[in-house]
Amino acid sequence: MDSEKLYRQYLPMSETAYYILLSLTNVRHGYGIIQFVEELTQGRIHLGPGTIYGSLSRMEKDRLIQAVAEEERRKLYLITASGKELLKLEIARITELYENAKKVEGSLYE
Repeated sequence: MDSEKLYRQYLPMSETAYYILLSLTNVRHGYGIIQFVEELTQGRIHLGPGTIYGSLSRMEKDRLIQAVAEEERRKLYLITASGKELLKLEIARITELYENAKKVEGSLYE
């Protein structure tokens, strides 16, 4: 899939996609992703198995992640260079949102 189409499909990114890509900066299996995201977000986000495995399948097809091994019948995934590029774009977008909010923050509480 070409980059432009991929960007339109994934940006802005859902929290699910964001946290899956973020978690796959280290090798993890599906259940490991679920645990990592729940811990990272202090329980605010719980990814169900249907959500996680559907997303992993789509992201693997789109070459944002790749299966790198299998351990005890569990596929282990890692983010690809394309996935990293997309994640960096989303982080830049979120940073811009945050920086812009800080510029007007005072007026929010008046």
